[in-house]
Amino acid sequence: MWGFYFDQLMNSMPMFYKGMGVTVAISALSLVGGTIIGVITGILRSNKGTFMSRILSIYVDFMRGTPFLIQLFIIFFILPEFGLQMEALTAAVVSLTLYAGSYICEIVSASIQAVPSGQEEACRSLGHTRNQAMILVVLPQALRMALPALVGQYVLLIKDSSIVSVIGLTDITRAGWLTVQRVPEGIMVFGLVGILYFVVCYPLIQLSNILEKKFSTGEMKL
Repeated sequence: MWGFYFDQLMNSMPMFYKGMGVTVAISALSLVGGTIIGVITGILRSNKGTFMSRILSIYVDFMRGTPFLIQLFIIFFILPEFGLQMEALTAAVVSLTLYAGSYICEIVSASIQAVPSGQEEACRSLGHTRNQAMILVVLPQALRMALPALVGQYVLLIKDSSIVSVIGLTDITRAGWLTVQRVPEGIMVFGLVGILYFVVCYPLIQLSNILEKKFSTGEMKL
């Protein structure tokens, strides 16, 4: 019986490969978009006490304080009630991008604040503006310090992408649910699902480990 189920599972591999492609595509687009949003908002949020920082704190607190599933439902099911209709793929990417951006914002903001203020002051004493000091001196150091945490966040982003299956996208998780209806061996089917997610995440996990070791041994000095 196990041999029969295994053959059925192998026949479903094209769907799993397609689901893997969808997972990678959604994660990659959200990773790029979330990084851009996170870096920009992180810079603005690092200026504590400003009006923009207070506005961004609402965005960050909401995104981090509510389940991603609820955010996905709001964008896919509720926004159309106000005339903003999105395809499932677009809704998934937008949701994940905003969700990832809130976490990356906090990582970047904390890294900027970790850079000694004296470095910005020294740069400004040479005649540079505040923005120039941020771009030339503060931000490069902050991003290097943030790299291990950012890569770790990217891994979490890929795993969180499994939730988009609830709106009908055939990612790795949905491929597993569709397959288990024909192959009633949950361990076999979702074991494969776990392996595929591991294959996608493992390079980033290794990269995160390498970066953490380099920082801990002082190879990437600021």
